[in-house]
Amino acid sequence: MKPATDRTITWDEEAGCLRFIEQTLLPERYEIVRTTEVERLATAIRRLEVRGAPALGVAGAYGVALSARSHAGTGYDEFMESVRRDAAMLNATRPTAVNLGWGIDRVLGALSGEETPEAAARRALEEARAIEEEDVRLCHAIGDHGAALLPDRCTVLTHCNAGALACVEWGTALGVVRSAVAMGKEIKVISCETRPLNQGSRLTAFELARDGIGVETITDSTAAYLMRKKVIDTVIVGADRITRDAVFNKIGTYMHAVCACHHDIPFYVAAPYSTLDLQRSEDDITVEERAREELAECGGRKLMPDGVRARNYAFDATPLDLVTAIITEQGAGKP
Repeated sequence: MKPATDRTITWDEEAGCLRFIEQTLLPERYEIVRTTEVERLATAIRRLEVRGAPALGVAGAYGVALSARSHAGTGYDEFMESVRRDAAMLNATRPTAVNLGWGIDRVLGALSGEETPEAAARRALEEARAIEEEDVRLCHAIGDHGAALLPDRCTVLTHCNAGALACVEWGTALGVVRSAVAMGKEIKVISCETRPLNQGSRLTAFELARDGIGVETITDSTAAYLMRKKVIDTVIVGADRITRDAVFNKIGTYMHAVCACHHDIPFYVAAPYSTLDLQRSEDDITVEERAREELAECGGRKLMPDGVRARNYAFDATPLDLVTAIITEQGAGKP
C-alpha cells in the first residue's frame, strides 16, 4: 500500500531544486512548490506550508543544503558564516518542534568536515537526501510496530495530522493505520478537526480519503462524548517533541489523553527517534503561540470582538503517565 499523494518534501534531481506540497491550500487545491531559496523555505515553514515534526526535520536538512549551494562560490570562512546564519534563521521559525533543529544540526555537522565550499555543498545535499530516505524507512517501521498493537477491527481517534503530509510519505500515527490496513485489519479513523487551522479536517481527512481508508471528521469537543459512547477503541497521535516527562503535540492532545485515561482507552504516541529530547523536561520547552488572527477571523469574517485578547497556543504537553505506549522505529513501550 502506498499513499495516494506525492512525497511531502523531496529533492527534484532533474530540476535541481527542492519540491514540497503547499499544505495551506489543501483540500481545495493541490499545488507543488519548487524552490532553490532558503528564504522561501523558511517562509513555508513559518506559514505551515510545510509542517509536521518529521517533515520539518527533512525541511531543516534541505534548508542547510540550499544555503550551502547558494553560497558555494564564496571563500570558506564566508561560506560557513553564511550557512550558519541561514541555519539559525531556519531554526527560529518554529520553537517547539525538535526535529527542525535536529535536521539542521545533522547537516551542519556533515558539511563541516569538508575542506572546500563546493565539497561541503555536495555533502550537505547528500546528507539531506539520506535524512529524507531515512524518514521513509523509520515511518514504515513505526507503522508495523504500531499496527501489531491494534485489534483486527477497531476505530482509531487521531488529532491534527500525523500522516504522509507530516512526514515524507507514510506517516507516524497514520502510518500505524496504513500498516494495519495493509495487514488486512479493518480500521476506521475519526479525525478531530483540530482548530483553529483544521489540520484534521483539511489534511488527515484529505489523505485518508485519497487512500480509500474510512474516515469521519468531528469537532474537537466531540471526542469525549464518543469515548463515553464506546465508539472509539484507541487513540493514536504523533508528537513534535518528547521530553523525559511529557509529549508535546498539537494543542488539544492533552485533553484527549485525559479523556482516554478516564474511559480506559489506550493512548498511543507514534514518533521517530529524532523527536526524542530526553535531556530536557517540560519546563525547559517554549510552547509556540501563534497569531490572534487565526482565532479572530475565518474566511474574511470576524469571529471575535476587537480588543479581546486571544491565547492561541500551537501545542500542549501531555504527561507521560497518561501515555499507554510510545511507538518508535525500534518498537513500542511504556514511557
